Amino acid sequence: MLRNGQKMPEIIRLSNCKICVYPRRSSAHFHVRGPGWSASIGMNSLQVLKGKGPKADIMAAIEWASVPDNRVRLLSEWRRLNERD
Repeated sequence: MLRNGQKMPEIIRLSNCKICVYPRRSSAHFHVRGPGWSASIGMNSLQVLKGKGPKADIMAAIEWASVPDNRVRLLSEWRRLNERD
C-alpha cells in the first residue's frame, strides 16, 4: 500500500506474477510479486537487487522488462511516481 491507502501501481500481470512500481527515492527499480514472494529488480541492470522467487517467474519478468518499449514504460512510471516538487 502507498500513502493514503493507494495501491502500488501494477504495470502488468504475467502468468504467475505481477510487475509493480513503488514511489521510492532510490535507484530506478521495479518489483516482481507472486504468491508468497517478491523481488526488486534494477531497471538499468535487470539484476535482482533484493528478495527472491521462482527462477522461471523472475526470468519471465526480466525478459518482459528487457523489451525496449516495456523498459520505457517502467522508467516512465518510476519517474512519474518519483517526481520531485
